[in-house]
Amino acid sequence: MKKQILALTAMLAIAGLSSCGGNSTTEKMKVGLLTLHGEDSTYDKNFIDAFNAACEAKGVEPLLQSGVGEDATCTAAADKMVQEGAKLIFADSFGHETHLYESAKNAKDVQFCHATGVHAAEYAAAGNTNFHNAFASIYEGRYLAGVAAGLKLQSMLAANPETSKKIGYVGAFTYAEVISGLTSYYLGVKSIVSDVTMDVRFTGEWYHVDKERDSATALIEGGCSIISQHADSMGAPNACEAKGVPNITYNGPTAKETYVISSRINWQPYFEHCIEAVKKGKAIETNYTGSLKDGSVELGKIGPAAAEGTEAKINEVKAALEAGTTHVFDTSTFTLNTANAALAEDKKLDLDADGHIKSYSVNGTNVIKTKDGKSYFSESEIQSAPYFDLTIDGITFLNTAF
Repeated sequence: MKKQILALTAMLAIAGLSSCGGNSTTEKMKVGLLTLHGEDSTYDKNFIDAFNAACEAKGVEPLLQSGVGEDATCTAAADKMVQEGAKLIFADSFGHETHLYESAKNAKDVQFCHATGVHAAEYAAAGNTNFHNAFASIYEGRYLAGVAAGLKLQSMLAANPETSKKIGYVGAFTYAEVISGLTSYYLGVKSIVSDVTMDVRFTGEWYHVDKERDSATALIEGGCSIISQHADSMGAPNACEAKGVPNITYNGPTAKETYVISSRINWQPYFEHCIEAVKKGKAIETNYTGSLKDGSVELGKIGPAAAEGTEAKINEVKAALEAGTTHVFDTSTFTLNTANAALAEDKKLDLDADGHIKSYSVNGTNVIKTKDGKSYFSESEIQSAPYFDLTIDGITFLNTAF
């Protein structure tokens, strides 16, 4: 019996699992994050801050690599993290997805989570269930920011009836994610000022200070009275500050006098959710959509340029969104631009005589739903990433090269 105990003790010692506690029982789990840019980008900084907070809260060791391109360097960076012992790896940019997947295929015991992607369900069907997509209902946050912008425009019109009812938006690309966001923002403004219009300029870059600044400046000089953005630098807000034009930012408030409000995705709840799942050996959802209710969608503090009564109105609309009595893409509140006519056949787009959507197929599923007699476009329900990619009346794209 004594020999058996000694033999077992020796085996445990070799495995690092002795009764005194080997290294493997105390070593922290390693979790990685790949970001497209560094902390100069408001988008990437938002991820980095949430990642560090989640790792600290869950007691895991963070591995961070910034400046990871949307190319083979992403695969190499992920492979390196796997070699370093990471059991969970996140990537934050749309173009990372296919390259991150190359690493996931060869590391089946590691979980890979990608923000804004669209292929996780396809990969799972092929047998690679360690790859996951995640996003949040940020369109609701942008809608709320639009309500704040609408209140600001309303107050400007009350002070000066000659104020332009045209607003401006700086977007990065003509991807569904950007179009969904700018449309939901516009609909928020429109819920307050019904005859508002919006011009949009695209930069073709997620992060480019000069292009964002110049696009915002051009919109202001083109008669836009308020500016918002889906781009990742302070170029547009700084242009607004220089011109004295109210602005709505993305991924964080600013100390500027022209700042009204901001919206962002808070990634910390998702990071913690995934870390906990890996620790407990539980499955991570193929598609995960965070919400206003779970704290994944947030508004920044109300700024000095906001109109009186903004906080109360935001709280009112937020409660209605959470209760499901208000829908951002309520089909009765907008009509499709005639430029969408070509989509009718290949996307099974069906409109009524007034231009409102009756049915719209995404991946074979009709995403127009009806609740309590109201029809709405059900964004981010059949997959986490946005798929509203239509242009509606009232919004003009000034350049569409991207």
